[in-house]
Amino acid sequence: MIEKQLQATIQVYDSVEELPNSVQNLMKVAVSARETAYAPYSKFQVGAALLLEDGTVVKGSNQENASYPSGLCAERTAIYAAGANYPELKIKVLAITASSIKHEVLEPIAPCGACRQAIAEYEQKQNQPIHIYFMGKKGKVIHVKSLLDILPLAFDNKFL
Repeated sequence: MIEKQLQATIQVYDSVEELPNSVQNLMKVAVSARETAYAPYSKFQVGAALLLEDGTVVKGSNQENASYPSGLCAERTAIYAAGANYPELKIKVLAITASSIKHEVLEPIAPCGACRQAIAEYEQKQNQPIHIYFMGKKGKVIHVKSLLDILPLAFDNKFL
């Protein structure tokens, strides 16, 4: 048996104001997307904004359904919209913000497993990492330079 240790590098900012201006602006779009979330069941609202290589910004918000598996997370809403409408453009940056109607969300909220897999697919498709910034409603922001920083053993098409 061989034992290996996996490492990930993240950057933690104390607030949105510490981010580069372009990312601050992208996070503002994610906040506006969060406000359009349809979350009558969970009361948990998530907004995402993607910056494409030509400067186009695509946003998404979580969309719930009484048949719970039929809903879709904000990150995948934005990624799939970008893939459908701008298939030739690479995704450079993804900004994510989450809040709850039930309580204040002050911790950064990372993408769920299904969203991580979708992001991994697009990183592989474009052969380029996607910078991901995520936060709660306010407070600290975490930045990773690639999905592989938070999902180091990602499943991709090389296994198929």
